Amino acid sequence: MQFLDDSLLPENQDPLVIQVAPYAPSFLPRDSDDIPVSMAEQVQKAVDCYNAGATLLHVHVREADGKGSRNLDRFNEMLDRLRTAVPGMILQVGGSISFAPRNAGESAQWLSDDTRHMLAELTPTPDQVTLVVNTNQMNVMELITEDDAGGTSMWEPAYREAYTEMSYEGGPKFMKEHIRRLTKAGIQTHFMIGSIKDLETVERLARNGHYMGPLVCNWVAIGGGHDGPNPRNLLEFVNRMPQHAVCTVEGLMRSMYPLCAMGIAMGLHVRVGQEDNMWGRKGERATSVQQVEKMVSLSQQLWRPVASAAEARRIYRIGEFYSSIDETLEKNGWLPNRVPGKVPVRGD
Repeated sequence: MQFLDDSLLPENQDPLVIQVAPYAPSFLPRDSDDIPVSMAEQVQKAVDCYNAGATLLHVHVREADGKGSRNLDRFNEMLDRLRTAVPGMILQVGGSISFAPRNAGESAQWLSDDTRHMLAELTPTPDQVTLVVNTNQMNVMELITEDDAGGTSMWEPAYREAYTEMSYEGGPKFMKEHIRRLTKAGIQTHFMIGSIKDLETVERLARNGHYMGPLVCNWVAIGGGHDGPNPRNLLEFVNRMPQHAVCTVEGLMRSMYPLCAMGIAMGLHVRVGQEDNMWGRKGERATSVQQVEKMVSLSQQLWRPVASAAEARRIYRIGEFYSSIDETLEKNGWLPNRVPGKVPVRGD
C-alpha cells in the first residue's frame, strides 16, 4: 500500500469503520458484567454498540447457560433478531463458531471443517464470515498477563492451559472449499491474517482463481503464532498490502488502543470489544460500548469522520464479487499475473 504526501489527511481517507466483538467467547459470563447471556441481552448489546458508533458486529452466540453455542439454529435466531434490531449493521459471523472449552479441563479447539462449512447455510445470510488463513498456533496466553486476566476463568490453570495450546486448522483444501461455499451463498469472505506469510497465501489464492472478490481483512496482532503488537509489524503489513485492500487493526488487551490509534491515523479501520480486551486505563474495566466510544473520540480528535452504516457497507464492498482473476487482481491493486513466455521490459 502506497502513501502520498497528503494521505494522512482525513479528507483523503475513508470514514472509520469500527468493528465490535462484544460476545467474548473465550471468557465466561462470571468474568465480566459486560458479557450478555440471554438472546435479548445479546441483541441489545448490538444495539448499544451500534448507537455508540460501531457499524460491524462480530457475532458469536451463547446458550442460555452462558456457554458458547455450537448450535447453528441459535445463530439463525440471533441473525434474524439482529436484522430487525440493527438492520444497517454489517453482520460478521466468527468462523470458529465457538472455540471455548465446554468445561474446565477440556481443550480449546475449533470445530470440524464440515461443521464450519455449514456457516454458508445460515438463514438469514450474514454479510461476512471470517476465515483464518493457514493452520496456525493461537496461543493467546503468550501475551496475556495476570494484570489482563487475573481473577477470570482464563487465568485458572485448566483454562489457561487450554488457551495456551489452542490452534486452528486452515489448510488449503478447507480454505478453497470454504471460500467457494461462501461465495456461492453471496457471503463475503473476511480474511483473518496474522502475518505476512498469511497475506501472501491470500494473494496466491486470488492469483490462482480460488478467491475472486475484494481483499477485506483483519491484521490480527495477538501473538502466539501471529504478529505481536510491535509497530514495525503493523507498518510492514501495511507496506505489503495491495493498494485497494480494506484492513482493520485487531489487537489484544490494552495494546489494542495504541495499535488502533496508529490504524486510525493511517486510514485503516479498527476492532474493539470484550472478545479482545476488557480494559481501559490500567486497572479499570471498559465495556464494549466504552471501547467503541474511545475509537470515535480518537478519530474525531484527528478530524476523521466515523462511517455511517451505509458508508461502512460501501467501504467494505459488501456484496461485491468479481468474474475473473484479472479483475480480482486489478480491483485489489495487485500486479497482474505474468503472461507466459513474455519477458517484461521497462515501460510495460
